[in-house]
Amino acid sequence: MELVGVPTPAGGTVSCRTWPGQTRPFVLVHGLASNARLWDEVADELSAAGHPVWAVDLPGHGATELPPTGVDTASAARAVTAVIQAHLLAGAVVAGQSWGGNVAVRLTADRPELVGALALVDGGWIDLPADFGTWDECAEALRPADLHGLRADDLRDRLRQSHPDWSDRAVEATVASLRELPDGTVERRLPIPAHLAIVRDMWDHPPGPWLARITAPTLLLPAIPQDHARAERTRRRVAAAADLLLDNTIREYADSDHDLHAQRPRELATDLLGLARR
Repeated sequence: MELVGVPTPAGGTVSCRTWPGQTRPFVLVHGLASNARLWDEVADELSAAGHPVWAVDLPGHGATELPPTGVDTASAARAVTAVIQAHLLAGAVVAGQSWGGNVAVRLTADRPELVGALALVDGGWIDLPADFGTWDECAEALRPADLHGLRADDLRDRLRQSHPDWSDRAVEATVASLRELPDGTVERRLPIPAHLAIVRDMWDHPPGPWLARITAPTLLLPAIPQDHARAERTRRRVAAAADLLLDNTIREYADSDHDLHAQRPRELATDLLGLARR
């Protein structure tokens, strides 16, 4: 793995984690308040199969600084576009997880010539007005928790207890979404106002219009929760998104975490390799 910086149209630099390969490239996009390291175990498998991989730290996330003008889904999509154009990755399989799925949808709709196939990993169909009655209700539900005084080691312990099937690499990658301070506590890399600004942008711009413009083969990979009501709600959302897509396949992950790339990286990589072969 190598770290590469890519200039963006906004004037900043996007940090990418890259793996070597000679065949069709993959571009991997993380979710809100996450980072590119969550893709490491998936990327290892893709690279071992011969594919170059670029995992992008979106603006304000991971090793990429937050630009002065902030970030939204469209500007995040433009940052990923800059990576694809700068390194001649047109025709790549673009995979986005959670909000990163919405970013990948926007990119694919706006620049279809750059994307050979699209994978939506428990995201890309996130439609907040369909899930909440009002913006205030949405903002209250999705506002990040206060982390004041939380120690990094305590966070690691919580993650290991709540996700016993995650590897140590996945746990450390999740901790890396935060900044560890010299006293052992953590703070957010993405400040809460910026986080809520992205959520507001998602509220204002649900992905339906962009899904309807996509012609690339699209693989939808929902994490289906154990709770029956939530599972059926997820299936309805995914089916509605699939109905808008010209070429779609749904592959459910039963009884799974939202962070499929952390919980089931090898299985996810196998599905992505199958999409690349199409």
